[in-house]
Amino acid sequence: MAYETEDHETQYCFPVINSSCIKGRRSKYEYNIMYVFVSLLSAWTVFLNLLVIISISHFKKLHTPTNMLILSLAVTDLLVGLFVIPVEGIKIIETCWYFGHNFCGIFILTIALLFSASLSNLVCIAVDRFIAVCYPLLYPQTITMTKTILIICLCWFCSLTYNITIVISNGYFDKLNKTDICYGQCSIVANFAWRVTDLFLSFMFPCIGIITLYLRVFYIVHQQVKVINSLVKFGKCVTESSVRRKSESKAALTLGIIVIIYLLCWIPYYILSVTYDATNAFTIVNFLTWTLYVNSGLNPLIYALFYSWFKLSVKYILTLRIFQPSSSLLDIFTDIA
Repeated sequence: MAYETEDHETQYCFPVINSSCIKGRRSKYEYNIMYVFVSLLSAWTVFLNLLVIISISHFKKLHTPTNMLILSLAVTDLLVGLFVIPVEGIKIIETCWYFGHNFCGIFILTIALLFSASLSNLVCIAVDRFIAVCYPLLYPQTITMTKTILIICLCWFCSLTYNITIVISNGYFDKLNKTDICYGQCSIVANFAWRVTDLFLSFMFPCIGIITLYLRVFYIVHQQVKVINSLVKFGKCVTESSVRRKSESKAALTLGIIVIIYLLCWIPYYILSVTYDATNAFTIVNFLTWTLYVNSGLNPLIYALFYSWFKLSVKYILTLRIFQPSSSLLDIFTDIA
């Protein structure tokens, strides 16, 4: 609905441009509430993911292959909170795009890159947990820090290459400059054939792989927990190997929760993207899109609930004790000072 002044004059995003889009109408109360929500969500997402990044980067004991994947995932979530949420928030609240056609294409590319990188990280995490739980003896030789960092870089590179290909093949920048699109709009929808192709390449195949791996992991975890509990019940000695397997199992379950929440946020969005009808689905698309953004701020909460090392590292960060000499060498898994 067009915004109207007291004189019932229609307002435009760019009044001096003839092809300007019409500016939507919002009450002052709605306007302020939405800006507060976007600001808080952005700050929350950046702050929590920054804690994860600092924790894993600072403490040497946390420099493990699994945590490197968590670090990469936290970087994508941090960028969502730092860049995507504020810009998308301004676009939704103002009902206008004030940043120009070229930046619109870059913004869309950035969103696609970050979401692709997130899903790639989750695939890598699933593979990491599968090997750690199902093949514990092979894990130290198979999954090393060097290999993990190379895989992370490869995932980011492939995500960038794939999404640049989408932008070029769909002629996004050409579409943005067409005269039938009003000035002040940043809304591009790929053709149906490409949306279906992207659905399978970017979502269905990775998700099927993730689900398959985790079903196997959860089955093995269940069997291992039964064995360990039976040993404890009958007073038998629990070996260091058993303790390590229990730790790996807990990590798999924790990361599995992250994957499940991620998929629950993404599945409705991708289903709607294929059956998208601009005439009646605009509000639903916006809701599901912001559900994805909120998901970027949920992962650190899961770490806080299940990882004692994260709670302790946050304590050291917030009390500035990480600036103490040799604080990076702290045994973050056992120290409770």
